[in-house]
Amino acid sequence: MANELYHFVGGKKVKGKSGRFGDVYNPTTGELASRAPFATADEVREVIANSAAAFPDWAATSPLARARVMFKFKELCEAHADELARLISNEHGKVLSDAKGSLQRGLEVVEFACGIPHLLKGEYSEGVSRGIDLYSMRQPLGVVAGITPFNFPAMVPMWMFAVGIACGNTFVLKPSEKDPSCPLRLAELMLEAGAPPGVLNCVIGDKVAVDTILTDPNVKAVSFVGSTPIAQYVYTTAAQHGKRVQAMGGAKNHMIVMPDADLDQATDALIGAAYGSAGERCMAVSVAVPVGQKTADALIERLVPRVRALKVGPSTAPDSEMGPLVTKEHLAKVKGYVDHGVKEGAKLVVDGRDLKLQGYENGYFMGGCLFDNVKDGMKIYEEEIFGPVLSTVRAETFEEAIRLPSDHAFGNGVAIFTRDGDAARDFASRVQVGMVGVNVPIPVPLAFHTFGGWKGSAFGDTNQHGPEGVRFYTKIKTVTSRWPTGIRAGADFNIPTMR
Repeated sequence: MANELYHFVGGKKVKGKSGRFGDVYNPTTGELASRAPFATADEVREVIANSAAAFPDWAATSPLARARVMFKFKELCEAHADELARLISNEHGKVLSDAKGSLQRGLEVVEFACGIPHLLKGEYSEGVSRGIDLYSMRQPLGVVAGITPFNFPAMVPMWMFAVGIACGNTFVLKPSEKDPSCPLRLAELMLEAGAPPGVLNCVIGDKVAVDTILTDPNVKAVSFVGSTPIAQYVYTTAAQHGKRVQAMGGAKNHMIVMPDADLDQATDALIGAAYGSAGERCMAVSVAVPVGQKTADALIERLVPRVRALKVGPSTAPDSEMGPLVTKEHLAKVKGYVDHGVKEGAKLVVDGRDLKLQGYENGYFMGGCLFDNVKDGMKIYEEEIFGPVLSTVRAETFEEAIRLPSDHAFGNGVAIFTRDGDAARDFASRVQVGMVGVNVPIPVPLAFHTFGGWKGSAFGDTNQHGPEGVRFYTKIKTVTSRWPTGIRAGADFNIPTMR
């Protein structure tokens, strides 16, 4: 019988009351692993109320004390890294090395949040006028929430709650119902690290839970990562209910390969960026853009044997380079995109649709797929596939290589591989995409910078983590101060000026 999961509320495991569940599978075997309770609207409101009750004391806790909780949380996550990585692999399907890497990228934001005493420092101007000083402070919002995707069940939640909690907010986390065990464990570790009960609550659910979070007046801000249609819905709905929103959507990340590029380096980069985590990354490179026919032919010649040789296997096997996709439904969806690409006339030079692993016939596996001669306007070019499928679009000129990602509906990430510094600088300046890599295939900024795309890849005015994350999870208060000595008696009916 499948294990029944729980919500984590007020420092306790709480059994679901709705009677509705979502099935959580092991993608490697296709077996039912557990059942996740889907919270009712009333249950979600109870979770939010619990967080609201915990807020005043946590907001009054000094930034230094909050930082110490973050230090301890980081220490506990590192001590439990193998356990957390295995939880990710068993429910998501990404290989253990990738799971550990994503955990580390999440912990880098926790490290950034450990500097919250410095990050919350305000500004002070002495003597802006006779006897008047002016200063600003940043204060927490209250209850904030994160709605996170299946593809990074540790990293993305930590990108959100580490900064939000360090700023003095209490946090309601609604993880993906496809792989919730790692987020639940993170909430337990946060309690063990010294965060009071209710500072980090974790509730599992579907659209009912999401809509309750988006509309409850006690939730002051919502952070989301997922597909573009849902990101737009989250942004619109939450904003209409007076909340701050940052909603990160889908992507179609291009990698430009210039004629002067080191093609062996570019090939290595494409293999890792396109097929790592079975392509289930919002920063995965899904479009290769070689410039010039000679470059394209040489690149395809190198890619084909590498894609065919990918070691696809169980997510926990040490030699696996690529594991299964997350669910049977998603596997069928990705294969459907490949079918459509063939019908549209793209050349499928490596076909991984029929891959079967002995002993794991019920797992959600497919091999890497590689398309050539993909055209602007094809469905496989315009839409996010979110699987191990790389499309090659041949560009004749550098200008066309800039135009392709710039004109695309998504604007998350882009990379250029070249030895020409002038071309790289020109590309980085002109391309209309939010994150750019120069000889770096997946340009995810480190924690002390900020993560976020443009156009259909992001909704809202602030991005994830870094200084923008601190601004998102705080409100600024400005104080103009004057003390009685030397104040002239009598009313002044003019607008105050600094004189």
